[in-house]
Amino acid sequence: MATLRDIKRRINSIKSTSKITRAMKMVSAAKLRRAQDRMFALRPYSDKMREVLLSLAQPGEQDMHPLLKVRPRKTVEILVLTSDKGLCGAFNTNVLKAAELMITDLKNEGFEISISTIGRKARDYFKRRNVPLREAWTGLSGNISYSAVQEIASDLMNKYIDETFDELYLIYNEFRSVAVQNVTRLRLLPIGGMEHEEESEMKDFLFEPAEEEIFSRLLPKSVEIQLYRTMLESRVSEEAARMTAMENATKSAEDMIDKLTLEYNKARQATITKELMDIVGGAEAIKD
Repeated sequence: MATLRDIKRRINSIKSTSKITRAMKMVSAAKLRRAQDRMFALRPYSDKMREVLLSLAQPGEQDMHPLLKVRPRKTVEILVLTSDKGLCGAFNTNVLKAAELMITDLKNEGFEISISTIGRKARDYFKRRNVPLREAWTGLSGNISYSAVQEIASDLMNKYIDETFDELYLIYNEFRSVAVQNVTRLRLLPIGGMEHEEESEMKDFLFEPAEEEIFSRLLPKSVEIQLYRTMLESRVSEEAARMTAMENATKSAEDMIDKLTLEYNKARQATITKELMDIVGGAEAIKD
């Protein structure tokens, strides 16, 4: 049975832990607000750019730019987005499970798989399983700059144009609310071959300047913006998951402190009762 000193030591240890988790929750809440501002500011621009591409990237325009061309699917690249740090609940686990499921399904269909990662957790996960990675980017989840996104997007576009892979999918957490982050699968490349929501409204466009020049500028920018958005979505989801995890950890610590305090009081009362019984017993022995 634990002594009073042992119980007191556990209570103090858990109190120290609860202070840390409470502070981490506050830090995550502050980071979440800043990341949300960036994400919400980008969403309308990203959606409008996608809408424009859905209008311009018609089936007959595939030869205008390599990023529009749809090739027979042989090799599929999967880009997995996770965090660099842990303590964010099931945030990383859910993404990695979805990636494993997609990899298994594609392999069963006979396709070759190429894997790249953004985030230390995804990189370490596949390395522990001796899965070769085409590329791995780390150190970005807490510091997402547009210049870094451009470098990654440039690598992805060059590899697609060089036919290193024929399709590119992103797997990441999309932010819905502080309590809900949905694992999402997004096809980033090729841009061509996308379904049009309203086929009847598709029209011929008069391009100024030349059509080729517009596509050469707009399409790479679109890939950058879509990748930037997914990384921001993943970043916001990470901080929301971490804030929730730290809140749950703090509540669990407080519950444990309450239970241990009750146990401590019971043990202390039992000790006092035993000492009183010894005193009473000693006094009775003296009378005899």
